[in-house]
Amino acid sequence: MFTKQFRALRRIAAAVVAAMAAFTVAPAAAQDKVKVGVFPVSSSLPYFVALGRGIFKAHNIEPETIALMGGPPNVAALITNQIEVSSVLVMLEGMNAKVKKPGVAMYIGVHSQTKVWQMEQFVVRKGFEATSIKDLKGAKLMSAPGPANLNTAKAVLAKVGLKEGDYTIDQLDMGQHVNAMIAGTFDGGYTLEPNASTMRKMGVARTLEAGLISKYILGDESANAYAAGCAFTTDFINARPEVARRFAAAWSMAIDFINKNPEEARKHLAKNTYTPDDVVDMVPMLGYIMTKNMNPKQLTDLQNFADFGTQIGVVPEKIDVTKVIKAF
Repeated sequence: MFTKQFRALRRIAAAVVAAMAAFTVAPAAAQDKVKVGVFPVSSSLPYFVALGRGIFKAHNIEPETIALMGGPPNVAALITNQIEVSSVLVMLEGMNAKVKKPGVAMYIGVHSQTKVWQMEQFVVRKGFEATSIKDLKGAKLMSAPGPANLNTAKAVLAKVGLKEGDYTIDQLDMGQHVNAMIAGTFDGGYTLEPNASTMRKMGVARTLEAGLISKYILGDESANAYAAGCAFTTDFINARPEVARRFAAAWSMAIDFINKNPEEARKHLAKNTYTPDDVVDMVPMLGYIMTKNMNPKQLTDLQNFADFGTQIGVVPEKIDVTKVIKAF
């Protein structure tokens, strides 16, 4: 009888162990680390949204954030494989890098800049007399860093009749733009968001005009100026295709969230960019889109901007833009 009871207890114990095992969660697989160069401006918003809202984590991605200020440092890091992804790479500088090392920057997402989706703009400090860009004759100007930004600023000035010598212009780190306006170091300049919104909020500068690339470079205020976007290295895509696919999927989800919930998305600019808490709600959104979803008109706008890069010498040879985008 004892033996029968012992056997019964063993059967019960085995059943209990089996039931417990059924509810035991297997250890989570280690997340795939990806080195990401991050330029802390508002156009990096999809990265901050994907990071802050757990979208990367849900796709089993663990980004390693490497702060890089402007296009040239991002390009250098991509070329040397110090990073696998650039959260926002200036388009013309990415195309220039392609000439040096084919496939070094493949854009999976881009954003449109217009007079509605504001990014690049000319500003003037408080007290400087100017009502339009042509009034910058004789001004001491600053520019967002990098050859693409500097040469675009000069091209816009030329379009309104100002030639080199009619003004001075120097590249300045984005983190110094607001302080430069406060100190009066420059009369104005070509700056980006969120700096322009911060200047206006503080009352230290005002915007003369935004949507500059669409109007002066592409010749159409409604044209999409795809001046930057998220780029992968081809080495990353080829070496870890599944990780690249999941990163792109997370990016796409972040873009969808931004487009559907712009007010909530804006909150991710605080602490991640040079945006004070009381300016977050003022910062304009951009026209974020995955490159796989671009229509023929949008691709034409991108090609026209690339051709401009060749005209001003930032891109040394004509580029077919379909060769620098990757659909996931």
